[in-house]
Amino acid sequence: MRGDLVEQVLQQADAVCAARGVRLTPQRRQVLAIICRRGQPMGAYEILEALRQQVPGAAPPTVYRALDFLLAHGLVHRIETLHAFVSCPHPDHPHAGQFLICSRCGGVEELQDATLSRLLLAAASATGFDPQRPVVEITGRCARCAGAAP
Repeated sequence: MRGDLVEQVLQQADAVCAARGVRLTPQRRQVLAIICRRGQPMGAYEILEALRQQVPGAAPPTVYRALDFLLAHGLVHRIETLHAFVSCPHPDHPHAGQFLICSRCGGVEELQDATLSRLLLAAASATGFDPQRPVVEITGRCARCAGAAP
C-alpha cells in the first residue's frame, strides 16, 4: 500500500478509536501500519518480525494483543484460509467479511455486499443455525493473475 494510503488508513483508525472511546496505542498503530504497508495478508509471526525492526524486544504477546484489539474494532480482518491478517478499508461501520483470495499471488480483495450477507444469514437461520462470525472466503485467481483485463 502506498505511503499516503497507509497514512489515510491510520488517520481513519485514529478517528474510529476516538469515536468509540478506545485508544489506538503506539504499538497497536505500529502493527496496523505494518499490515497496511505490506498490502498482502500477513501472519502473526511475520508481523512480529517486522515489528522487531522498530521494537527489538517485541514478543509474540505484544502482537497478539494488538491484533485482538484491531480485530475487535474492525480495523483488520483475519483471513482464516491463510491464517493471516489484512487491514480493513472501511472500519467505520461493522460488516461481514467477503474475501477473494488469489491462490497465485496471495492478494486479497475485500468485498462488502450487503445483499450477499443477508442471503447467507437468512439461509443459515432457516436451518436453525446461529451464525457467530459470517465470513466468506473464495479462493481463485485475481484478474491480473488470470490474464484477464481489469
